[in-house]
Amino acid sequence: MNKKEIKGIIEGILYIWGDPLSVSSLKEILEIDKNDIKNIMNEMIIEFNSNDRGLQIVKIKDGYQLATRPIHYEYIKKIIPKKSNKGLSNAALESLSIISYKQPITRVEIENIRGVKSDKSITTLIEKGLVEEQGRLDRTGKPIIYGTTDNFLKHFGFKDINELPKLKDEDLEENNTD
Repeated sequence: MNKKEIKGIIEGILYIWGDPLSVSSLKEILEIDKNDIKNIMNEMIIEFNSNDRGLQIVKIKDGYQLATRPIHYEYIKKIIPKKSNKGLSNAALESLSIISYKQPITRVEIENIRGVKSDKSITTLIEKGLVEEQGRLDRTGKPIIYGTTDNFLKHFGFKDINELPKLKDEDLEENNTD
C-alpha cells in the first residue's frame, strides 16, 4: 500500500467510526508501525488544515477523530434538529469543575468542597457521559472515586486533562479543605 491509499483508508475509517480512534487500533487495522501512523496522521492534519476543508482531524489523547470545523458551526446548526436537552445546571458545572481539577475524587470530598450534597449533580454528569466511576478507595465504606471521561475532553475541546486552565494559587488555597 502506498501512503495515499493509507490516508484514504484512515479518512474512511475515521469518518465511519465517529469517535476518537487510537494509534494502536489504527496499527492493528492497517498493520503498519505506530510511528508511521503518527507521521501520516500529522501529515493529514496539516493537509486538512491547509486546504480549508470542512472537516478537520483532531487529536484527543492518543486518538484521532474526524470533526467539523468550529467556524462552520453557524451553518451546520441550521440542519441539526434542536435538542430539548438542557445544559448543565450551576451545581453540575461546579461539581464538574471540582472533579476535573481534583480527580480522582470521592463524592464526600466533592461535597466538602461545595458545602452541599452533590448526588444529583454527579448522577447528571454520569448520565451525560462527562464523568465516570473510576474505581473504589481501599478504605472503610469503599467509596467510589470519580474522574472525567474522554467525552469530557471532546466536549470541551481538550486533547488531555493537562490542557485545563491553570488555577491561581489563591483559588486552590481558598477551596482547600484539608
